[in-house]
Amino acid sequence: MMTFTPHSSVLLLVDLQARLMPAIAQHETVVANAVRLARAAKLLGVPVLGTEQHPDGLGPNVAEIRSLCEATLAKQYFDATREQAWPDFLPQGRRDIVVAGCEAHVCVLQTVLGLRRLQAPVRLVRDAIGSRDVANRDAAASRAQAHGAELVTTEMVIFEWLETAQNPKFRETLQLVK
Repeated sequence: MMTFTPHSSVLLLVDLQARLMPAIAQHETVVANAVRLARAAKLLGVPVLGTEQHPDGLGPNVAEIRSLCEATLAKQYFDATREQAWPDFLPQGRRDIVVAGCEAHVCVLQTVLGLRRLQAPVRLVRDAIGSRDVANRDAAASRAQAHGAELVTTEMVIFEWLETAQNPKFRETLQLVK
């Protein structure tokens, strides 16, 4: 895969639902990194989208995540791309999908596989995905990579979006990394 830019990217935050988070291994880190990604995306003009799995039963995303998303797709399928509303959900002209969220081995993985089936370039943010069991998280990352998703970290995404220290938003964005 090639590099990705703020102009080609969209950030997709999958099912970071408040009721689910206490059961997720290292959930504080997962949520903190998702928030950092979303804040960087906002600074750099990258659309931030969220999904919520069966929100009537599982409740909404963590409040801070929800507030950073421009739109949130309520879904029943584990793979968000199978939802009827999916084709209109992604902004036009944004090919590169940066994905973070929970649970890595269920909704995140199935959505990544769906995106790959649609031939979208996918960057899976390794330090911003979580599962109740770390073995499931790690297996999901390996399987996603085997299907063509590129594994990245929060800082890799932020600095790739920045492109240069000359970026007018560099200092402000750098505060998210420190």
